[in-house]
Amino acid sequence: MVVRHGGRFFEGPRCFQQEPHWPFAWSQAQHDWIFRLDADEFPSTSMKTWLQSFRAGPEPASDISGFTGIWPLWDGTRAVTRHWPPGRIFLIQRQRARFFGMAENTPVPDGHYQPSGLTLHHQPMRKSYGMRNVFCRKQAAAWRLVIATGLLGTPSDLPRWRWGSRDWPDFWKNLRERPLRTGIYSFVRGYLTTLRDQWRAGERILPWTSLAGPCHHLLIALCYCRLRLRSSTKS
Repeated sequence: MVVRHGGRFFEGPRCFQQEPHWPFAWSQAQHDWIFRLDADEFPSTSMKTWLQSFRAGPEPASDISGFTGIWPLWDGTRAVTRHWPPGRIFLIQRQRARFFGMAENTPVPDGHYQPSGLTLHHQPMRKSYGMRNVFCRKQAAAWRLVIATGLLGTPSDLPRWRWGSRDWPDFWKNLRERPLRTGIYSFVRGYLTTLRDQWRAGERILPWTSLAGPCHHLLIALCYCRLRLRSSTKS
């Protein structure tokens, strides 16, 4: 189907997440603006209209590296939020962003990401959120292991797009140097920030749901601790 519509199909090694494939995919793209979505995602009607206008319109200001939208939570049958969470990067200008391909890592903009207020729907057959996703999904455990393994090296060991430094961004650097302290701090801060953002967005406060992301980050830190200890014991 890809070839039928004038595209090209590539297959790479399994990486358990999409991000490690982005540098290669972006290098093969014919245009600089990359529309990013998963197989279980689709743009809202307003986003479709906006994308058509964007494509026909002038180039955005040079300090705009991409656009973000709203990514409503989905319980398997319906959306349970409308205006939260925001910040989902759906459109990226590949020449204005730097990136190394580690699972759940986000591209670092040369300028900034512009909030659009538009909605990108994410509607898998299961819940798209919650503690079960963190603790019971085998995929989540695989992602944490891949991230923790990557942190044992440097960004230069990973697939890269316009990323020339061997240094880690601050969050990952802190996690490598002080994993438990950073993990706990991220857990507390992430939980409180999530509750605040739900309230500011006018959404119903979801205390248990708000624990999922912070728990995931704490588990990444614990996984990294275990791998680092195992690595030092072997050496």
